[in-house]
Amino acid sequence: MMNSRSDVATGQIDRGFLELEDPLVSAIIPCLNEERTLGICIRKALDAFAKRGIRGEVVVGDNGSSDRSVEIAQSLGARVAHQPVKGYGAAISAAAGSAHGKYLIMADADDSYDWSKLDDFIDALEDGAELVMGNRFAGGIEPGAMPPLHRYLGNPVLSTIARWLHHSPIGDFHCGMRGFTRDAFQRMGARSPGMEFASEMVINAHRAGLIIREVPIKLYPDKRDRPPHLRSFRDGWRHLRLIVAHAPDTMYLLPGLILLIAGVIGLAILAAGPVTIGGQYFGSTSSRSRRWQH
Repeated sequence: MMNSRSDVATGQIDRGFLELEDPLVSAIIPCLNEERTLGICIRKALDAFAKRGIRGEVVVGDNGSSDRSVEIAQSLGARVAHQPVKGYGAAISAAAGSAHGKYLIMADADDSYDWSKLDDFIDALEDGAELVMGNRFAGGIEPGAMPPLHRYLGNPVLSTIARWLHHSPIGDFHCGMRGFTRDAFQRMGARSPGMEFASEMVINAHRAGLIIREVPIKLYPDKRDRPPHLRSFRDGWRHLRLIVAHAPDTMYLLPGLILLIAGVIGLAILAAGPVTIGGQYFGSTSSRSRRWQH
């Protein structure tokens, strides 16, 4: 058991003792030049572990930062998994692959998600959930935290399409704060390197039959002094393309089957000869010519 809150926050715990048992929770943070906010997130996660009295670790998936992000992470006791392949999904995969925790909780490094509020995710995972999704629309979105284009069009439309195509009850398909078991992450098998990784996780989780739950969370304005890495139309298109491509039954097989049935019925009707429906002639042109001659 931990000696004190300060021991956890500063990383001053006997290493021999740490090696006896894996952490219960790994905080997974993707990072690309986040020196302004990364330290805030790491401290909040460590404080959340200490407050709950659990063993936890922070793993930063660094995507080639050129600022002090790696230095800050290591100075606070976080481990850094270096990922040369660019992209949000690639950074998450690197950090998750290096994590030792039974439960993994991911969120961004910009302090838009509150890393101190991990209890609901841990409780749901302890209660048997294998993937726990945050829901920003249920928990609240602070003014300025989400661009109107994303809040009123992008996220609702993409989530609605995903729910329909994949028969998913998830209300906030693209929330970036989510928790999952280490085994569930392997079973999801998400491989996309970019932002669409978030959609692929949920789609694959449904396919794998994982137990999925949602918890309300609040979204805050990010604390960075630069634009976000997300590009609305580029990344929105990637999400949509993946959502559609992963639903061949609904998007291709079912429409194709309907058209096939309609074609068979049409051929059966025309087998007895040309017909006229609603004033429109259906049949071969030669048959129509003979009809005119009579």
